[in-house]
Amino acid sequence: MKKNLQKKFKKFFYNKKVLITGHTGFKGSWLSLWMHNMGANVLGISKDIPTKPSHFSLIGLEKIINSKKLDIQNSALLKKNIKNFNPDYIFHLAAQAIVKKSYTNPLETWKTNLIGTINILESVKDLKKETIVVIITSDKVYKNLEIKRGYKESDILGGLDPYGASKSAAEISIKSYVQSFFLDKQNKKFIVTARAGNVIGGGDWSENRLIPDCIRYWSKKKSVLIRNPKSTRPWQHVLDVLNGYITLAVKLKMNKKLHGQEFNFGPKKTNIKVVDILKIIERKWSLARWKTMKNNNFFENTLLSLNSKKAEKILGWKNKFNFKENIYHTIDWYMFYLSNRNKKKNILKKSIDQINYFEKK
Repeated sequence: MKKNLQKKFKKFFYNKKVLITGHTGFKGSWLSLWMHNMGANVLGISKDIPTKPSHFSLIGLEKIINSKKLDIQNSALLKKNIKNFNPDYIFHLAAQAIVKKSYTNPLETWKTNLIGTINILESVKDLKKETIVVIITSDKVYKNLEIKRGYKESDILGGLDPYGASKSAAEISIKSYVQSFFLDKQNKKFIVTARAGNVIGGGDWSENRLIPDCIRYWSKKKSVLIRNPKSTRPWQHVLDVLNGYITLAVKLKMNKKLHGQEFNFGPKKTNIKVVDILKIIERKWSLARWKTMKNNNFFENTLLSLNSKKAEKILGWKNKFNFKENIYHTIDWYMFYLSNRNKKKNILKKSIDQINYFEKK
């Protein structure tokens, strides 16, 4: 993103009403804090706090923004709250986002990821003023052919596991709603989707994710079990990804021709294996130890990367952090947390400091 546009972020969000679903989650809590930092009036909607500990609780976000406990599967209550808040911007992040959990509870995954998204779209239909809507899906919406080139926005959809399939279906539902309800000349609601995956950063405590699992085990001086050490992922820092979402919202506000489009957000260097990350962390964390899991009984893509040229060309977006910086800032946050875990003000300041550093970079 061009520097002059970066400086205009506050111009777009200051005193604006910003609705964030899934604000208690990892990415949602960072986005909520960033928006608050820019002077936005933030309303967060989530059904619960998904992890313990959580970035949301550790920084005391419930005392900083307006936080509402609400399940997006409750269409009537969701519609009422969105209509009353009357947002200028909506970032829809609420999801069941863990692949392994989608196998143990596929129905809940489908209800949250598909029906929940449709409920958001139904709620948006009732809004009268101009509203910018960014819906977050996943890199796993694509039919995975184990090819080396990054997937483009025009590639065929078709997630195989329950998580990927539910996100693919959500994308289809979004496209259907845009075509059916948001294309007339009087339309004031503008919608885009953002696809990213394998985000890392401080404050993620989700189960069955590489770095959170490592932190849990290593803080207890135990070895962590690794499912697929040779799997590659488009690893990138949470602030880089959120910068993509925010940039997309700003660009859509400026250029309504982006309405209905999809954008990938992924790093240029995508051939980073799980074991490569572990070896880099090992240099900074003396307690880092791991073992490979022998019986991995659920399918997971081994090769997955995104082509983000569209975001680079149209939005001017690219990663600010390189691969090693991703790891450094992530581990730096966790190491700070472990020495300040009972001091919310300190952890809040650490998170804000990382946001400020990112904005200046």
